[in-house]
Amino acid sequence: QVQLVESGGGLVQAGGSLRLSCAASGRTYSIYGMGWFRQAPGKEREFVAAVRRSGGSTNYADSVKGRFTISRDNAKNTVYLQMNSLKPEDTAVYYCAATPRTFGLGVTGEYDYWGQGTQVTISS
Repeated sequence: QVQLVESGGGLVQAGGSLRLSCAASGRTYSIYGMGWFRQAPGKEREFVAAVRRSGGSTNYADSVKGRFTISRDNAKNTVYLQMNSLKPEDTAVYYCAATPRTFGLGVTGEYDYWGQGTQVTISS
């Protein structure tokens, strides 16, 4: 099993920045991909960003490209999401996820492990 714990959420004004962290523990050697997803009230959970084990290969949702950056520190078993130029529509609960699979990193159903989520609220 893998346990994921997110931190770093909060309330910021539009245009501001936040950095989310996700610390993994347990069978971390089994993790290949790590991703961030978000879920706004009344909406389905959606993909935000993903990073592969090497850390050099990343994917982003179109809505966050150029504003968000995902990174990974394998020595610390931690993945980060740097969020800049935040908009009110970025308001959501952000979830960290991990998968042993090498494909489908943008798909919710391909992740086996999930964190509890951290609230991000952007005021206009």
